[in-house]
Amino acid sequence: MKKIGLLVFSIAFAISCQKKDPSDKTTPQNQTTKDSHSFSNPAEAVVKHLDLDIKVDFDSQTISGIASWTIDNTSKGYQIIFDENTLNITKVTLGDDEKETQFKLGDSVEFHGKPLRITIEPNTTKVNIYYNTTKDGVALQWLKPEQTADKKKPFVFSQGQSIWSRTWIPCQDSPSVRFTYNAKVTVPKDLMALMSAVNPQQKNDTGVYTFKQDKPIPSYLMAIAVGNVEFKSIDNRTGVYAEHSQIDKAVWEFAKLGEMVNAAEKLFGPYRWGRYDVIVLPPSFPFGGMENPNLTFLTPTVLAGDRSLTSLLAHELGHSWSGNLVTNASWDETWLNEGFTTYVEHRIGEEVFGENEAKMQDVLSRKVLQNNLEELGKDSPDTRLKIDLSGKNPDEGLSDIPYEKGYAFLQTIEAAVGRKQFDTFLTNYFNDHAFQSINTEAFVAYINKKLIKSDKGLANKIKLDEWIYKPGIPSNIITPVSEDFIAIDAIQKTWRKTGIKGLRQKIKSTNEKQHFIDYLPNDLTVKEMTEIDKEWNFTNGGNFVVKRQWFIIAIQHQYKVAYPAIENFLTSYSRTYSLTPLYKEMIKNPEGKVWAKQIYAKAKPGYHTTTVEALEKILK
Repeated sequence: MKKIGLLVFSIAFAISCQKKDPSDKTTPQNQTTKDSHSFSNPAEAVVKHLDLDIKVDFDSQTISGIASWTIDNTSKGYQIIFDENTLNITKVTLGDDEKETQFKLGDSVEFHGKPLRITIEPNTTKVNIYYNTTKDGVALQWLKPEQTADKKKPFVFSQGQSIWSRTWIPCQDSPSVRFTYNAKVTVPKDLMALMSAVNPQQKNDTGVYTFKQDKPIPSYLMAIAVGNVEFKSIDNRTGVYAEHSQIDKAVWEFAKLGEMVNAAEKLFGPYRWGRYDVIVLPPSFPFGGMENPNLTFLTPTVLAGDRSLTSLLAHELGHSWSGNLVTNASWDETWLNEGFTTYVEHRIGEEVFGENEAKMQDVLSRKVLQNNLEELGKDSPDTRLKIDLSGKNPDEGLSDIPYEKGYAFLQTIEAAVGRKQFDTFLTNYFNDHAFQSINTEAFVAYINKKLIKSDKGLANKIKLDEWIYKPGIPSNIITPVSEDFIAIDAIQKTWRKTGIKGLRQKIKSTNEKQHFIDYLPNDLTVKEMTEIDKEWNFTNGGNFVVKRQWFIIAIQHQYKVAYPAIENFLTSYSRTYSLTPLYKEMIKNPEGKVWAKQIYAKAKPGYHTTTVEALEKILK
């Protein structure tokens, strides 16, 4: 996933510890020393399969139905615990004969909801939970027709990561718990339902859709989208869902999707999920993308018109190996999902778009990391890879650190052992832990056994403990170099003397424009910004990423010509990670803070709940 804002909460809870050799591929890695973000106790009774039968009602903006869980009551006890948040639980029964049983909701914990304690028998294998969602559920965003691209039909989509799936399905909401599922979903007949499973490619005339996910997934990857969407193929196993006005744009933009899947397989082994499709969601989707199995959810901001933002696709595709196939066992281990995926993303990008593109992406990656270190403080415990999120919302772990520091760490290992050997190691790592959840300590044990092998010289080159458990950045970080950016750096030193006119012929790509904007001088004048804008039309042209970077400079230097475009940018999308830096710049002076609050008040109805939480923390 790419990336979201921060929240705060408190909860504590522990589950049992796995004692077996974590490098043994026959050892299940689906238990961790604790998951402080779930009430469930899978060591005693754990879910294995879900049969979901639900109805999606746009009039009441609710989902209602039955979640029938096949369970493994390993302790032969009399209780199983689920997570629920803002749900209305109406009845619980046991088994196929639906014997009604008692259930009790525990005390509410902010952001976490309540433990749902259900009385079972030692031989219970099935629990049926009757429920409906409420309007307070964070995971579901209900959109009116005017909030969609075509503005004709309503839309709803879910966002489960990190701990929000419990707001639309009662579940054991921990990444350490994996299950398969079948679903029956009833929707209005003029809409199509899609899930993180095998999907239909056209509407039917009944409004009833069935789904099957036969690969075990964690709850945060449960996903649903219902809207007036169409499907078009890219190749025999990839395709795009989007509203009518966007479908052709999306197919053109993502033309290399099949090539990306082939490149990833060549690098890291077979794609194990069958089809790989994407859906372009309405503008209120709060992330760049979400790696739901079989169906990546994407922001419409990726439709740049020049295929320049498809690295986002490479990232979400990469999760099919690191994240979906091998999953962080708790949110303290987010780097195991996002650091590995960022590495895979860059390798796919290099394979598909070439070495020069990869070098530019590497330099941009290091700048993002450096900026995040400066913001958090290089000695902050939040700059470690393995972090402690006890007493915090797990979304708070989704800074740039697990992505970019994790990526830099894996690059360091690659440099120490060579790319060929590291590719073999990674492929074996994915294969040995396929469809399992793993913690940091298990990864450390695995790499020590399979790659370092008691080689003290190699261990000193890699510096595992420094990278994983200590704040800041170790001295052995790789410093990437891009010849294309070196040429732009030379232009930065001379353009004030030679003038701006004609430079757009030398600074063309999105990466090049971003690098040029990022290193404009601090004493930039409004006159110079006007000249730059005339040359590249950054204010009213450019893609989403270029606009974001330019608007940050415009706010810093009070380039008021761009203010209407900035307001339009902030009110048109809910991509949290891209909105927060603009709001942070705006509030640095009293006039800007007033302006920021005015824009926020206008934009809030179209923002996703998680975006609202992040921005209200900034604007308070």
